[in-house]
Amino acid sequence: MSPGTDITEDTLLNGRLRIRQPAQGYRVNADTLLLAAAVEAPAGARLMEAGCGVGAALLVVAARNENARLVGVERDQNIAQLARENVALNAMSDRVEIVMGDVLDRRVHWGVFDGVFVNPPFDAEGEGRSPAPSRRDAYIADAPADQWIAALADRLTGGAALTLIHRASKLPALLAALDGRLGGVDVLPIRPRAEAAAKRVIVRARKGSRAPLRLLKGLDLHDASGAKHTAEAEAVLRGKATLSWGD
Repeated sequence: MSPGTDITEDTLLNGRLRIRQPAQGYRVNADTLLLAAAVEAPAGARLMEAGCGVGAALLVVAARNENARLVGVERDQNIAQLARENVALNAMSDRVEIVMGDVLDRRVHWGVFDGVFVNPPFDAEGEGRSPAPSRRDAYIADAPADQWIAALADRLTGGAALTLIHRASKLPALLAALDGRLGGVDVLPIRPRAEAAAKRVIVRARKGSRAPLRLLKGLDLHDASGAKHTAEAEAVLRGKATLSWGD
């Protein structure tokens, strides 16, 4: 984000949250809200979002879990400043903190957390369409999935979960990266509609767990009713429901 970049102010969760974000570049979308709806936050938990952007998912989790404390890590100085403004705008400075840093730099000590969540860049360099420069960091990963997962696994307390959203086509690479690091893997498919293949998966894995992998029913975003979303998806996206892991 450069000086003079246009900023819009938008609302989430039926107006409960106000989010300032660049008019151009990566913007809050359904992936943001789906990830936030999948995050578990036990009372008193300390959670981290890796690569928090303008803080939208972080603030959605905070709004749903009033006893949780959250840390958002963002390496882009200008975007991190917007995230801080959003925290203040929503009166959450007492329990939501934005820090500058690279989550892949394991030399930086932020402590360990009761949960970590992330919406990482989906593509490697040269894979898929080339995004505009303003969107590059959000779409193009500088490191493969195994490096992300290794670094974030080290940020977890025993029994805590890493939760991430990704392309469904990347699931084999994600499972390979989790193998030997985190267990109790749950996979929640996100389908455009019931008869379609999943385009996204939300994956949750737990430190120290030996539970077998579970493939859950997942969520259908659209149906034949003509409504914008299914009733279930609409409830999740508007903050009236969370995604169920069947625990």
